[in-house]
Amino acid sequence: MRWEYKSVQMETKGLWGGKVEGSELDRLMNELGELGWELVSAFDTNEAYGRSRSIVLLFKRPKS
Repeated sequence: MRWEYKSVQMETKGLWGGKVEGSELDRLMNELGELGWELVSAFDTNEAYGRSRSIVLLFKRPKS
């Protein structure tokens, strides 16, 4: 089987970073799920002192 991949970067909010709007994340993941994308990994990018600058989501789906 062949796959295609998609990455999405979400910026964090808050004075020290690391905060993600849960409803925005749910909406995005449900929207991509409806289009056949499956979440395979998620990780954060660190700015300094353990603060998260952004969240990166990796998706895949079968290539048509």
